[in-house]
Amino acid sequence: MQRMEQLKLIIGNKNYSSWSLRPWVMLTQAGIAFEEVNLRFDSFAADSQFKQDALKFSPAGKVPALHHGSLVVWDTLAIAEYAAELFPEKSLWPQDRAARATARSVCAEMHSGFGALRSNCPMNIEANLTHIGKIVMRDKPGVAADLQRIEAMWTGLLNAHAGPLLFGQFSIADAYFAPVCWRIRSYGLPVSAAVQAYMQRMFALPAMQAWEAAAKAEHDFVAEDEPYRAAR
Repeated sequence: MQRMEQLKLIIGNKNYSSWSLRPWVMLTQAGIAFEEVNLRFDSFAADSQFKQDALKFSPAGKVPALHHGSLVVWDTLAIAEYAAELFPEKSLWPQDRAARATARSVCAEMHSGFGALRSNCPMNIEANLTHIGKIVMRDKPGVAADLQRIEAMWTGLLNAHAGPLLFGQFSIADAYFAPVCWRIRSYGLPVSAAVQAYMQRMFALPAMQAWEAAAKAEHDFVAEDEPYRAAR
């Protein structure tokens, strides 16, 4: 397969889709060109329009998915690994072998863990949900535990690699934790000054600013993604 063939990234709503955010920010911040296909959420039932559309692009019927010629790559970690192999000059993973192994470890931990934070604080970029965040921190000890682990992880990485991002320069790890930055901000979750500073550097990235602007312009309300309010 020729590298020059156009990449196509299929994503969901930018306001809600944390999984879509990761590869989009990764490719955009790295300066890798791709065509964007946006499938708007309605519901996730088997007979929903979104599900029917998603099945046209991915055998899993989910977003994101990356198309490269006839190849279909789905799941965010697989997309990240494929992009890193396809564009080695972009250094999407850290160049140092030990740092690269650590970066893969923290991405895998995010991929399979932090269930309390995910379920109780779904990503919603346009909303101010600090009142929900206070209730969650009071009533959901799992969220506090997840936040404590993220705090320790990020602080350790920033100290070890001297910032400004988790492994010094932008990497897949930063893209992988981008949705967590939005969750912490939207829900007003308590974090240290060092973590707040890292988040501000993330929000200042051109790719993050472009995603935020597009998310705020969508003006969709999907009830399944907003169990904490009745309308936008």
